[in-house]
Amino acid sequence: MDSSPRNKPKSLSRNLFFIFFLLSTNFLTFFLSSILNSSSCYLINPPGITTPTTTTASVSVSEGDSASVPSEFLAFTSGQNLPFGFNTNFDLDTIYPPVGRACTLFPDELRRYMSYKVNASCPDDELLAQKLLLKGCEPLPRRRCRAVGPSHYIEPHPLPKSLWTTPPDSSLVWTAYTCKNYTCLINRKHTQKGFDDCKDCFDLQGVEKIRWTQKKGNGGLDFSIDEVLATKKPGTIRIGLDIGGGVATFAVRMMERNITIVTTSMNLNGPFNNFIASRGVVPLYISISQRLPFFDNTLDIVHSMHVLSNWIPTTLLHFLMFDIYRVLRPGGLFWLDHFFCVGAQLEDVYVPLIESVGFNKLKWVVGRKLDRGPELREMYLSALLEKPFLDA
Repeated sequence: MDSSPRNKPKSLSRNLFFIFFLLSTNFLTFFLSSILNSSSCYLINPPGITTPTTTTASVSVSEGDSASVPSEFLAFTSGQNLPFGFNTNFDLDTIYPPVGRACTLFPDELRRYMSYKVNASCPDDELLAQKLLLKGCEPLPRRRCRAVGPSHYIEPHPLPKSLWTTPPDSSLVWTAYTCKNYTCLINRKHTQKGFDDCKDCFDLQGVEKIRWTQKKGNGGLDFSIDEVLATKKPGTIRIGLDIGGGVATFAVRMMERNITIVTTSMNLNGPFNNFIASRGVVPLYISISQRLPFFDNTLDIVHSMHVLSNWIPTTLLHFLMFDIYRVLRPGGLFWLDHFFCVGAQLEDVYVPLIESVGFNKLKWVVGRKLDRGPELREMYLSALLEKPFLDA
């Protein structure tokens, strides 16, 4: 009994010591974790990052000086925090709007393209936009302005009349093109010297009227649509893509057979996308460098005439061939229509490249390309290829 009161001061001192010790260690742990967390957040952002004070995450300008990048470009490309926080679909709490990697490699063109008054009309700069896109700034950044439209627009012709009728001149803006009306475009194959992409395409009563309708001579290079469709059970070819499809006559012919085709096209000195839309089929404004915007194993057919040829860098062409394979469903068809190259290249480069992708060969026809003269020793390849039902 007598010893208990004498021990109480020691117990109290010991308890106070432990309480002080625990508080100190907790404070130290909190302090160190704060430093480490702030350091790790800093290390996530590489040099060149700017962090806006609004609800946007940072954007990296990996090429060039960030100070030279237009403010509207930074406003669009900066990561935007999702209003409801972390999203399991994104596996992130931020969304990063995509633009082409090469955009900042061309700061002068990018500055001109992104210089406009917000909420007003965009500049009439289709030619500038297309040059940026073809240089690799694809997709182009979005803009907060209203695209220039025709001043006296007229409603399109109704289907099916629109499929084979030239639209009115007032249906588009002609600033970017040498021709300023459709009459000029239709006649340029006779009046215009030099090369232009698909020079005779806009004449719907000319060569376009008979394309793919019948199997012609030409050494068997010209497959007809019905000949190709006959390789599959009726009704199993339903949707597809035409790469570099000119004015979309292939899509129109397929539409007449209840098959839906999306046509990719650029506006190379002609309003190809407007013209395609006026016919009542779907244009897709992307270059051959862009990953095809379709999910794996979904399309029944992919077609391309003349576009996929030896002007494309070999490695890029190899990637593109595999992208076509990706989007085709098992049993889907790839119609490589009039691929051309110099004779020696065909066996040494392009046949091994095409065969490496893994298609089955349904049709394979090689012939001479003589339109520019036999001395160039150019060759055509027309092939109908099938994606295997089982990958090797």
